[in-house]
Amino acid sequence: MAYINIGSNQGDRRAHIEHAVALIAFIAESPIRRSDYIETPAWGYDSSSTFLNIGIAFATSLTPETLLKKLLDLQHSISPLSHRDDCGNYIDREIDIDLIALDDTVIDTPSLTLPHPRMHLRDFVLIPMTQLAPGWRHPILHLTPEIMLRNLTAGN
Repeated sequence: MAYINIGSNQGDRRAHIEHAVALIAFIAESPIRRSDYIETPAWGYDSSSTFLNIGIAFATSLTPETLLKKLLDLQHSISPLSHRDDCGNYIDREIDIDLIALDDTVIDTPSLTLPHPRMHLRDFVLIPMTQLAPGWRHPILHLTPEIMLRNLTAGN
């Protein structure tokens, strides 16, 4: 099962996300399961625009690298603008599609790290994951999304 997080904090956020979900449905090998929408402040930088995020899950036989390439191509087709500035810092964006996890796959290469290396730090990832895959365990941390979320909120 592939777990994806989709976010937007510019323009018609819900329309951008729904467009991404519709495009991803073409590469999914099963019906897409969706979390509720969640609205949160920008993470990793200051912005007056809040993010709308959703998590989705679907079956796929694509390799992690191929899936990532397809997701990045879909993201670019919705908005070719970068989600980082010239210095590499996060900026506002119309769409952001992140591959969060692929079953219990562990990968750490220059182009892809799975599970997502900052998922345990992001409530906008963990809240949807608790809805989509409450029994999933992080293959390195050995924690469920709910426990990671509890750890995150206890640290605030």
